[in-house]
Amino acid sequence: RTAASGRTRATSQRAFTGLCRRAISRCTSACAAASGLTRDCEHRTVRARDLKAHKRTHNGERSYTCDEPDCEYRATQASDLKRHKRAHSGERPYVCDEPGCTYKATQGSSLKRHKRT
Repeated sequence: RTAASGRTRATSQRAFTGLCRRAISRCTSACAAASGLTRDCEHRTVRARDLKAHKRTHNGERSYTCDEPDCEYRATQASDLKRHKRAHSGERPYVCDEPGCTYKATQGSSLKRHKRT
């Protein structure tokens, strides 16, 4: 048990990851109805804003638009647009820290894959 909340540590960890049975928002009925899915979506979250972002994966809403001339990229999440804009700017914030290596990447996952090789 944690002193502050009186809940067990396992319960608070489940709530943090969005897998708690008491999730305040559940996608199943909302997404199925909104997008005409034939099967239920089992996405669960404890934050309403996360459910809103998740619903965009079903309804195709892409409200984040690239402002570069002649670029028609649109994203469902701001983080995706931020990553996309690095293609235009040439920014590569993820740098390999191995001595003598000059590898730089636009995404952390690319750097992680580079380090495994």
